[in-house]
Amino acid sequence: MASLRDAHLPRWRTDFATIARDVGSLLAMEAALMAASVLVAAVFREWYVALAFVLSSVLTAAVGLSSRRAFATAPNPRMKHGMIIAASGWLMTAVFGSLPFFLSALLVPPDVVASYVPAGASYAQSSLAYFSNPLHAFFESMSGWTGSGLTMAVHEPSLPRGIQWWRSLIQWVGGVGVIVLTVSILARPGSGSYALYRSEAREEKIHPSIVSTVRTVWKIFLAYTVLSILALFVAIRLSGYGSTLPLWEAGWQAINHAMTGLSTGGFSVTDNSIATYDSPLIEFVLLPVMTLGAIAFPIHYAVLRDRDVDLFRSDVQTRWLLILLFVGVLALSVQNIVSIPATQGAFEGTKAWLGLDAVLGPIVADAARDSTFQWISALTCTGFQSAPIRQWADGGKLLVSGAMVLGGTAGSTVGGIKIIRGYVISRGIQWQFRRVFLPASAVVGTRLNGRRVNREEMEREFSEAAIVTLLWLLVLAASSLVLVNLVGPSYGYADVLFEVASAQGNVGLSTGITGPSMHPVAEAMFLLNMWVGRLEIIPVLVFARSLLYGLDP
Repeated sequence: MASLRDAHLPRWRTDFATIARDVGSLLAMEAALMAASVLVAAVFREWYVALAFVLSSVLTAAVGLSSRRAFATAPNPRMKHGMIIAASGWLMTAVFGSLPFFLSALLVPPDVVASYVPAGASYAQSSLAYFSNPLHAFFESMSGWTGSGLTMAVHEPSLPRGIQWWRSLIQWVGGVGVIVLTVSILARPGSGSYALYRSEAREEKIHPSIVSTVRTVWKIFLAYTVLSILALFVAIRLSGYGSTLPLWEAGWQAINHAMTGLSTGGFSVTDNSIATYDSPLIEFVLLPVMTLGAIAFPIHYAVLRDRDVDLFRSDVQTRWLLILLFVGVLALSVQNIVSIPATQGAFEGTKAWLGLDAVLGPIVADAARDSTFQWISALTCTGFQSAPIRQWADGGKLLVSGAMVLGGTAGSTVGGIKIIRGYVISRGIQWQFRRVFLPASAVVGTRLNGRRVNREEMEREFSEAAIVTLLWLLVLAASSLVLVNLVGPSYGYADVLFEVASAQGNVGLSTGITGPSMHPVAEAMFLLNMWVGRLEIIPVLVFARSLLYGLDP
């Protein structure tokens, strides 16, 4: 058989072979995750769900391994291939990742589906039934893999345990990146691996070898996950809600919330996300978990290696993340406290929180508590919800929307535009103003993230940040204009902008628009928002351009 490297073969064929082989690797990894999930369903004696995972794994593996084997001799990917592999890989991963949802809904008999509804629940239908709609199943998968957290599962406790686990697992893996996972295990060292890694919007390297880098990332991530599970288990057991749960149920909730909290995904296994617990202790424990997920992994590595927490302050992204967390909590608290007369129902019925109710009054203390948790959940792009945000005044919704648009640091698990781009744009504007007052012959340099850059470097950095940000905001604006015409009159533009920012920022907070009853056009648009937001637009545009014109210049 002729090698795909042969010069006489058409360029499009070698391009396609490279892309198909590496997307096949992603699907092979996903098939392995599905196979492992069979064990979880079996432990809980969910045999129909286990069968759904077996069928999903076999089908996904057949496609993935066949593609890998058929194009095994394809050349290593270059940057243009890497971007298309990232875009098409995330898309195909979400498509095949929807199979466990869809097949479970089809295979589980109606009487068994009804048995998943918890005793004493105020609803009669299991949310598993919604996944018999392929669009809903695809939405759930895309939301999981991209770490978005918006869900079609109205009542998460009514899902089978195997499906609860799959939702958490795909967010946990997707938070670090399914491409990073595949590179760390399967890819060959060299520029091909780096092309994939960088195309997924991750440019920081811990080690000279990209494979060593991503393996180190996973070691850190695993260690943090274990610590988060232990901390959450203790907090749940000490809470009023969790003290009545069996030990295994408290552990199950701790495992799932630690996985989706650290990965800044936000899927929950409780009915009203974190609001179910109504526990200041659990919220307090989750704050550092969410924040850790929003800090770049190279910084975690440096801090752990050198045992110097001052590195959190010296890194410009982390420093600004901490500043924005503090300033945003204050601003949102003031906004919500000022608007209490109009939104008092959103802040009633709270327990004492660190004694603030004795000083400020229970409603004001609750407003401060909710503002703290929701701001950090939004800026870290986690999406855990502890308050009925729909009842907030528009000012509060717009502030949180801004946090979801910006997001945390590059090199972490978050979505959004990223703090580093906001920083580069602000420095670029300052640099442009400085040039106005200097002679034309002056050599103008500046410092950017601790390094000296010349004029050409600054223009390149500024242009990249400005272009991505502009495209991101244009998609956000266009999507909000579409959605405002699809929702009912009970939702204002602030609600619409909030929901689109949540989808595109891969956050998961909601004002109630997202759900199985939403307009199919809006649901399809959110799929695009989540996909675009996860890959930061450019790879998706390269993918679209390649479909129309090929990969030739």
